[in-house]
Amino acid sequence: MRQITQEEIIKFFHENTVIDFMEVEVVPTDDGEAHLELTVDSRHANLYSMAHGGVLTTMADTAMGAKCLMLNKRVVTISMTIEFMHAIMTGNHIITQAEVLHNGRKTMVCDCKIVDANGKLYAKANATFFVIGHLFDEED
Repeated sequence: MRQITQEEIIKFFHENTVIDFMEVEVVPTDDGEAHLELTVDSRHANLYSMAHGGVLTTMADTAMGAKCLMLNKRVVTISMTIEFMHAIMTGNHIITQAEVLHNGRKTMVCDCKIVDANGKLYAKANATFFVIGHLFDEED
């Protein structure tokens, strides 16, 4: 099976128009992957100047989907939960950290942490995904 490249992952993020609409940054990592980053401003905030839960949920869902794609799996979300540990006030910069916990033939399970540059945990999501296909043929 052909490996998914960092460029292909970055392209995947940008094909998700919601990520571009929210002006979330796609940042390449040294290990050949990419993660999502956002400096929260008033467009991303609720009435209390805190990051809106929907923005954080969208970031986590997309980061986990990209992690599945790195394993050549195209997925859709079956279920997702998210826990918010701390408020993220406008001006704060956040980063996604996703990982695959289960890489099955028909389903996948992932976790995603939303942290700041110092590693402070603001939110943690867990999701189950249904595998709808592969990005590349299995023989590639």
